[in-house]
Amino acid sequence: MQWISMWQSWWQQQTAAEIIAVITGLLCVYLAARNSIWNWPLAIISVSIYIFLFFEKHLYADTGLQFYFLGMNMYGWWYWSHSPAEQKVPLRRVTLKETGLSAAAVVVVTFVLGTVLQYTPASYPYLDSFLASCSLVAQLFLARKVLENWLLWVFVDVIYVGVYMFKDLHLTALMYAIYALIAAKGYIDWRREWKLQQAVPNEIK
Repeated sequence: MQWISMWQSWWQQQTAAEIIAVITGLLCVYLAARNSIWNWPLAIISVSIYIFLFFEKHLYADTGLQFYFLGMNMYGWWYWSHSPAEQKVPLRRVTLKETGLSAAAVVVVTFVLGTVLQYTPASYPYLDSFLASCSLVAQLFLARKVLENWLLWVFVDVIYVGVYMFKDLHLTALMYAIYALIAAKGYIDWRREWKLQQAVPNEIK
């Protein structure tokens, strides 16, 4: 029975805000992996709450990242709906140019943001900045329906699990562990759908 009391004690320490953020966050990633446009409004709710949660934990790069996510979620919602009702925006693969530009952006943003955050009470300034910059790229790829967004999310989510465990955001750490699994499944599903897209023009020919 001891584990039950430990569970109850742990659960009582969780805040309503984090619980709502986690639930909406999990739902939005699941729906994104299912290629559903309804992932975007749920994502907007989740990131709005995390703006306050991360600020309280001195994760300033992640706090700023949530503002970016907020804008990108609005853009993604518009972009995904910007097609005929009977047709979804098609999936695509990342280009060599996009890969190079993204890698360069991650290096620059990590160095600049990490250096700035060193002079604040920020936790893990360079690691936080690196994960934030990778997330910037992954979110843009997701909004533009680039298949490889899911591989980048798996990489980022696994590292975030450790970061949030150390910051006592246990529910959020659990959420990111589940994110990583959903992202892996999202990649498999999107890749299958992308292959079907490639087969359609050939069948028409």
